[in-house]
Formats: sequence, C-alpha cells, structure tokens
Amino acid sequence: MAEIRNYTMNFGPQHPAAHGVLRLVLELDGEVVRRADPHIGLLHRATEKLAESKTYLQSVPYMDRLDYVSMMVNEHAYVMAIEKLLQVDVPLRAQYIRVMFDEITRILNHLLWIGAHALDVGAMTMFLYAFREREDLMDCYEAVSGARLHAAYYRPGGVYRDLPETMPQYQSSKIHSDKQTRVRNENRQGSLLDFIEDFTNRFPTYVDEYETLLTDNRIWKQRLVDIGVVSPERAKALGFTGPMLRGSGVEWDLRKNQPYEVYDQVDFDIPVGVNGDCYDRYLVRMEEFRQSNRIIKQCVDWLRNNPGPVMTDNHKVAPPSRVDMKQNMEEMIHHFKLFSEGFHVPPGEAYVGVEHPKGEFGIYLVSNGANKPYRLKIRAPGFAHLAAMDEMARGHMIADVVAIIGTQDIVFGEIDR
Repeated sequence: MAEIRNYTMNFGPQHPAAHGVLRLVLELDGEVVRRADPHIGLLHRATEKLAESKTYLQSVPYMDRLDYVSMMVNEHAYVMAIEKLLQVDVPLRAQYIRVMFDEITRILNHLLWIGAHALDVGAMTMFLYAFREREDLMDCYEAVSGARLHAAYYRPGGVYRDLPETMPQYQSSKIHSDKQTRVRNENRQGSLLDFIEDFTNRFPTYVDEYETLLTDNRIWKQRLVDIGVVSPERAKALGFTGPMLRGSGVEWDLRKNQPYEVYDQVDFDIPVGVNGDCYDRYLVRMEEFRQSNRIIKQCVDWLRNNPGPVMTDNHKVAPPSRVDMKQNMEEMIHHFKLFSEGFHVPPGEAYVGVEHPKGEFGIYLVSNGANKPYRLKIRAPGFAHLAAMDEMARGHMIADVVAIIGTQDIVFGEIDR
C-alpha cells in the first residue's frame, strides 16, 4: 500500500497575497498546514551597512525606503535617536507637526493594509475605497516635502520647513472640464491645515463605510474569526508589538506607556482586542483610524494658533537661513561645513522606539564621535510578526495562510532591511 506523506509547497515569492518578496515553504497534509517556514532576505538592501558610510543627514532618505508605507514614522525614530545623542531641543511647533504627520502616516498605512487584506480575502471594493482616501493624504505629503512617498521631511532638530500656506490645485485638462476641476478644488482653496481639517471632518464617515462593508459581513467573519489565535502570553513571548499585541488583549502603546514628542498632551484611547484572532486585529486597526483622526484634529487646532520656529537654532546641526548665510561669514562657514561634512555626534549609544503603525520600530545608534554612525541597528516590527507565522498557521488551511499574512500587515523593506 502506498505510504501517505506530507508534501512541501512553495508559497511565493511572487504570490499575489505575499505582500512583497515572501517565500513561504509550507508542509501540507492535504490542504492543512503542518509547518510554515518563512524564507526572507530577497529584498535585502544593506540599509544598516550603508548608513555607516553616509553622514547622519544623508541616511534620512534611507529610512523612507524601509517600510515604504510608513515613511515619516521611520524617519522619526532615526532623527530622535540622533537628537538623543546630540541633546538637541526640538521646537514645540515642530513636535506637533511630527505628531500630526505620524498619525497621517498611520492612517495611510492602515488604508493600504485594509485595502490589500480585504482584496486577499476576496473583497474588491475596499481596495478602491481605501486608495481614494490615500490620495488626499499623499497630497499632504507632497505639499510639505515635494514627494508623495519618500518624503525625507524630518530633520535632526525639527522638520525641513513649515507647513505651506497654499495647497496644490488640480488643473483643467482634456479629461476634466473647468466645472469638474472647480468641484475637485473646493477643499484646496486654503492652507494645508485647512485641507487636513477638511479631511478629518470627512474621514469618520469613510470609516463607517468600511465597517458597513466588512465588520458584520458574513464571509469576512467566516474568514477571520478564530483564525491565527495568539494568547496574550504568547504574543508577549513572540515579541509582538502594535496592533498585533493589542489584538491579543495587551494594552501596550508607546505613545501612552513611553510618551515622546507631545503625545502626552493630546487626548486619545488605545483600542484592545479580546480573542487575539485575525478579526480582533482588524477591529483594533479600524478603531485606530478613529483615534488617529482625533489626534490630527487636536494638532491642527494647536498649529493654527501657535506659530513659531520649526527647526532648532543650533547651527552646528541645522543650516542657517539663506538670507543670513549670504550676509554673514560665520553663517556661511556653518552652511558649508554642514553640507560638505555633516555634523559630528558625541560618542555614545542610544535606542529610540516609536509606535509605528505596525508595532515598535526602533533605532539603535552607536556613535564614535565621527560624522557617520559607527553602527546602526533597526528593530523592525514586522520581523517578529513574520517569525510567528509557523505558530499562527499550524493546523489551518492554505486559504487561512493568506488571511494571516494580511492581518500581520508585513512590508518586506523593513523585514529584509
């Protein structure tokens, strides 16, 4: 009689639901997963090594390219690590701008997550809805930094520049008539803050639409409830952070537990799950939409009423103004040294963790007093989550593997680094 054996199958690296270059080796008993072995490293770009050969400032754009859906939050951890070693004070207005853009980035991240996750599980419409909202927030990125994706907007000591007074507007074309263009530009007549405020007023209705489509949807619940259950104890032991940890019922959020910038001055709640399954993690992220919206509203109000500098006045770290630079020899030297050589960071080491949309994103920086990092180590949240793939998928069907990858919200730029 023929022997019945488990067989091994490659899932990816080009699988549409693999969210990047994931190769999963699945050991299958029929359609049931007995073992899942994630193979990583297919997107390794040596970010940590490259940073050792670049000045501190030149490595800021590398951070955008790690998790390329949470650009400014990656930059935030990096510049805060540098500021910790330099002991530079950041102007309060710059701190509010950073917090506002951190939360805009969280919404951007979760919009891509819900669009892709729903698409993997079979709901097409969500993807189109989510990208409609992402477009508005991408315009906010473009307005402050000139780039839609890789912003490089945060700087050690503050942010690159203050918020613009005007919002870029659509132009008439063969496709869009003058009348259509006027309608599209209705909420772009004022400043960037006006545009963001308009978005925060509209956004809760959009989240209601997402929930109408998914939260009580029979098929959605059948695909997510009781799939990939992780207990609170295992979630902590496996190194989960962010929505993955909170979905298992652990109330841990760095914005509350280890506040940085002005998070202790804004009002928001931490959503927590109960069962630790894919559905709970979905609900946690949906509530994070609403909480991030709350924080952005508060930041907009504060920024409107409190003008001020957005960059430190320490010219060993930040460039002087163009006017001063062209009139004053001392400022000219500061400018030249800063852009030719960069600033020197005192010897020491620092770790800074921020509440990234996917979990705790940490930068461990070691300086030997030079103008480049001696060593840079990135703590990517997705790495620990992917490492738990075997435990989460065991005993489930192949189709559930897709749902589990979706709920982990992994991006390979930060996992492979």
